[in-house]
Amino acid sequence: PASVTKVMTLLLAMEAIDSGQLSYDTMVTASAHACSMGGSQIWLKENEQMTVDEMLKAVCVVSANDCAVALAEQIAGSEEAFVERMNQRARELGMNDTTFQNATGLPAAGHVTSAYDIALMSRELVLNHPDIRKYTTIWMDSLRGGESQLVNTNRLVRFYQGATGLKTGSTDNALYCLSATAERDGMELIA
Repeated sequence: PASVTKVMTLLLAMEAIDSGQLSYDTMVTASAHACSMGGSQIWLKENEQMTVDEMLKAVCVVSANDCAVALAEQIAGSEEAFVERMNQRARELGMNDTTFQNATGLPAAGHVTSAYDIALMSRELVLNHPDIRKYTTIWMDSLRGGESQLVNTNRLVRFYQGATGLKTGSTDNALYCLSATAERDGMELIA
């Protein structure tokens, strides 16, 4: 699934906010592990701090692997513990074709899902956490007081009327992946 994996990472983050474990203002400190991710990132420095709000924006708009892992560590203590939660949540949602190995979607043996399972977690995120749209609909923005420019990896957000997100992904093995959400005339769809 490549970075479409982050739909589950975002779902768990939004659930942590809803439960009061996190708030949008919670400061998250980047670990060496989070900073080592590679792939799409905002180049967090070790011990750099950002709010949950800023990290969610980076994950949704530019698919920042470093921020996804920093959020995972903040929520569960380690990426490994977070991945256990991801797989538990997947089972609860009936995602029977899915096994997560990391919080980012970076290539890993056995990190697999199906289009149906992606739809299940996408529906859970957009239906029960509509606030995610304030991030997934951003076309361009910035972080670090304007120093880091962000342009959404999902071109549909700019060019498709009613697009509300949701998450792109690409790796050499996965090729190009997309969970697309849109709403027109009161009808919401996921592709």
